[in-house]
Amino acid sequence: MSGLSYPTYDADNHFYEPPEALMRYLPKEFRNAVAYVQVNGRTKLAIGGQITNYIPDPTFGHVAAPGRLVDWFSGKNPEGMTMRECMGKPIAPPTAWRTGEERLKELDEQGLTGALMFPTLVSAVEERMGNYDIKAMCAIMHSLNQWMLEEWTFNRNNRIFTAPVISLADVDWAVKELDWAIKNGAKTVLVRPAPVPGITGTRSPGFKEFDPFWARINESKIFVSLHASDSGYDRFVRMWVGGNEFQPFAPSAFSHILKPAARVIADTCAALICHGVFDRFPEVKVATIENGAAWVGDLIKTMGKAHKVFPQEFKYDPVQRFKENIFVAPFYEDSLDILRDSVGADQVLFGSDYPHPEGVASPLQFIDRLDAYTEAEKQKVMGGNLLGLLERSGSLQ
Repeated sequence: MSGLSYPTYDADNHFYEPPEALMRYLPKEFRNAVAYVQVNGRTKLAIGGQITNYIPDPTFGHVAAPGRLVDWFSGKNPEGMTMRECMGKPIAPPTAWRTGEERLKELDEQGLTGALMFPTLVSAVEERMGNYDIKAMCAIMHSLNQWMLEEWTFNRNNRIFTAPVISLADVDWAVKELDWAIKNGAKTVLVRPAPVPGITGTRSPGFKEFDPFWARINESKIFVSLHASDSGYDRFVRMWVGGNEFQPFAPSAFSHILKPAARVIADTCAALICHGVFDRFPEVKVATIENGAAWVGDLIKTMGKAHKVFPQEFKYDPVQRFKENIFVAPFYEDSLDILRDSVGADQVLFGSDYPHPEGVASPLQFIDRLDAYTEAEKQKVMGGNLLGLLERSGSLQ
């Protein structure tokens, strides 16, 4: 696909990490915290000594082709096919989905100026380790971050911006890791949208105990990417139907109706607003990535009502806070007109989820969903808004 006549920046690209990504720089004392094991002839990932089926093939030897699930998520499934059936025959990932230099060539072919780049596998780690072995969890994350820096860099040619992963479970470590990431050129960091885990229980990332992290974000002016992950919210589905683990590739009508993924991102944004992160640190900007936008309207409405009922609990209009500090990358199938009416085009980011099967087959297809947007609004959504976030911490020129 040829490029557009203006710079285009995709807020949601992925690479498929190899096994050594989590393990290359893992200190010896934590080597047993993560392992690849054989189960009935298949390779599985074991985290903290427990085998997980969260990712069916954690080596990514074969993956679903990009775009295979667009119709399924859009409700075009008259034959009642399962998600896995819709994904079709798996393919071997090309080199461009593994390495940075080849990915630059693919960006050129796709007509993209640049993209945020997120790992795929690490989303399984925090939920499985954060409540009992925080030191090992942080070691795994740093190992991955070191591997990303070596193999991809955090800023490749001002075009590929890879996101180091940070957990707030150990705030001292989080600040140290953030400083290291900034020193090495990071323009954003990936934080899981979920309550912060801990040995004594979970709590809001907006609590003041995490202010050292938010203060550094505020000072540096890089932004936080709240990318979809295993948040633990699937427990609300399992409360009804049983089961031991979230398996994202085996959804049901019931789990679709309960919308745990939409619930957790709405709750995370509400926590950041209600617990005062943006009041204390107004320069903090957050981008919600691969969480869709169907939840935005309800959250805006609910926060508006809460502001009227509990005005004493807010230093600033929570709806206005959302519109000033939070950016949203909608799904291709979302109602983008409603999103614009809710938060304004200045807060909308285009994210393709390429090369995952949930997203579009070619990133710039996303512009097909912007028919009701003005030309100026299209330019903001397809690149201008993300470029503005990237340049807050320093020009890309």
